[in-house]
Amino acid sequence: MTDERVVVPASAEDAARRAEKLATELRHHNWRYYALDAPEITDAAYDDLVRELMAIEAAYPELVTPDSPTQRVGVGPSETFAPVVHAQRMYSLDNAMDETELEAWLGRVERDADGREVGYLCELKIDGSSLALTYEDGQLVRAATRGDGSTGEDVTANVRTVKSVPLRLLVPAPGALEVRGEVFMPKASFARLNEEQDEAGLSPFANPRNAAAGSLRQKDPAVTASRDLSTFIYQVVDPAARGLAGQQAALAWLGRAGFKVNPDIEYCATPDEVRAYCARAVERRGELPYEIDGVVVKVDSFALQDELGYTSKAPRWAIAFKFPPEERTTRLLDIRVSVGRTGALTPYAVFEPVSVAGSTIARATLHNADEVARKGVLIGDTIVVRKAGDVIPEVVGPVERLRDGSECAWVMPGACPSCGSVAWRPEGEAVWRCTNVACPAQRHERLLHWASRGAMDIDGLGEEIMTRLEDEGLVGDVADLYRLDAATLAALDTGRTRKDGSVITLGETIAAKLITSIEASKDRPLARLLFGLGIRHVGSTVAELITAAYPSLDAIIAASEDELAAIEGVGPRIACSAIAFLSSPDNLAVIGRLAEAGVRTADEARETREQTLAGTTWVLTGALERFTRDEAASALKALGAKVTGSVSKKTSYVVVGADPGSKYDTARELGVRILDEDELAATLAAGAVPEAAE
Repeated sequence: MTDERVVVPASAEDAARRAEKLATELRHHNWRYYALDAPEITDAAYDDLVRELMAIEAAYPELVTPDSPTQRVGVGPSETFAPVVHAQRMYSLDNAMDETELEAWLGRVERDADGREVGYLCELKIDGSSLALTYEDGQLVRAATRGDGSTGEDVTANVRTVKSVPLRLLVPAPGALEVRGEVFMPKASFARLNEEQDEAGLSPFANPRNAAAGSLRQKDPAVTASRDLSTFIYQVVDPAARGLAGQQAALAWLGRAGFKVNPDIEYCATPDEVRAYCARAVERRGELPYEIDGVVVKVDSFALQDELGYTSKAPRWAIAFKFPPEERTTRLLDIRVSVGRTGALTPYAVFEPVSVAGSTIARATLHNADEVARKGVLIGDTIVVRKAGDVIPEVVGPVERLRDGSECAWVMPGACPSCGSVAWRPEGEAVWRCTNVACPAQRHERLLHWASRGAMDIDGLGEEIMTRLEDEGLVGDVADLYRLDAATLAALDTGRTRKDGSVITLGETIAAKLITSIEASKDRPLARLLFGLGIRHVGSTVAELITAAYPSLDAIIAASEDELAAIEGVGPRIACSAIAFLSSPDNLAVIGRLAEAGVRTADEARETREQTLAGTTWVLTGALERFTRDEAASALKALGAKVTGSVSKKTSYVVVGADPGSKYDTARELGVRILDEDELAATLAAGAVPEAAE
């Protein structure tokens, strides 16, 4: 239906010309408003342009294009987020936690530059969620999350609703272009969102970063559109293709192309200027309309960046200077004890709520009884609290001069606060433990651990809902989660009431999302399942090591303690703990029920292989044609090899693909054997490195 207030051209040719002119104008005004915060026309005038374009597109549907300014929310809800393999790895940054570590990094860069002049670009470190945007001939075709750095999730439909992201670029950009940046939620928008959550009887978001990440992964793009997200773009993935020589030039080009670029950047010619920028940023952080948690310092020259290269985890040419934790004082009301999934009894502080680093906190772990004594805190003390790394709440210590004599000391209880069983402290350990394996608190923590992101990643199944499921007798162990149905979840009493006194239930929408998340968790990799079982000492890294050697749960259960201990990085203590857990009839019964429910208990794509490359160290460099870098590394690890990111005298082999970097030169200098992709393929097929040609 056309808008009667708008005159629509009578001919298709005239309509097409007018629609293109309107679209160009609207893209310009979007850029001025959302990227530069400098609008040139009033909101009413802007709305008139949108109304006219919508009327033309309604009259001539063939003129609607995916990058039209009217198509910000143009698709229905998505059931899944398809995986996206990044063309180039999205590296995280190493952190400098204080001025000393920043000084050390600056010193290394200056030394490695070998007397050449080094320029730095300083940028505020936005506390949001990483994003990769791909354009073809200037039109947005894909948006993806960072994920694990190698593989992210396709969130294109949602990102199209973020108005600071241009659907079509303002400058010519032929071919493929990938840019990267951060999506975030402004502080004011975060406050409004939590007010809406509260009014709806829903739990508030912990901080703007979590709110932004959660908004980006909504199944319905209309929900994302309502969340008022914004972006700052800071990287061109292939700058040479755009004739860009350094980071400062790249940011300027991104701004001209229509992206929102943070204005608080500064080119620094010397380390002293870098330090001064960081000091000013610390002072200004509270004044900004968005959360930051540090400063990113980059070598400006892309040529020098290439020379400095990467470690296995991060670029050597950049560092994230983390701000000192923001500290606040509050009153310690109590010290209580929580029971972990392995029976560990952990004291934690309960204090008057206080806002720290963007969110309100009211409790913090005290780790163990020895730590309580070391900090010297008394119940009733005025205490200093902060967030370690701006994330984890912690108690710094008491303000002793404010004591008035009413404070009292805390004593570690002799019994488990959950089940009343005797608490004991193993010899040589700092942690007290509950002796009752049937302790309800352990069950609760095990369930939460299973659903956590690092384990089976059941989105939406947090502590509040899990507690209600346990209270209602619906869930007793992790296998019970897979017996839940949407109707039962929808009717679940949340334990809260509306202002009129009526009970708030979970509802059909949230129930459906939970069932979808639970079903999706059935297909997680075996290492996630093994970690999710909550075996003492078996963290995510150890789980990866074990499943690389034994890619099925049956094979792990059948392995002897000595066989598990022989895996590099495992050892006797972990092997003993794993065998003890996996030989328990109760635990085996739960595992059996998981398998019956359809939870994947084997990485079927892999087979158990003899560790013929154990003791060898490999490095991969250059572009491979038949493998991704991660696929090649995983295949080598399955044969027992160690894969690292840098070449040294301890390196056994370097695999070289197209356009190798400095690692190739280093390997030649050190006399490390170099293999091509054919030799790598032969090694993986035979389980042994082919003999070197004469």
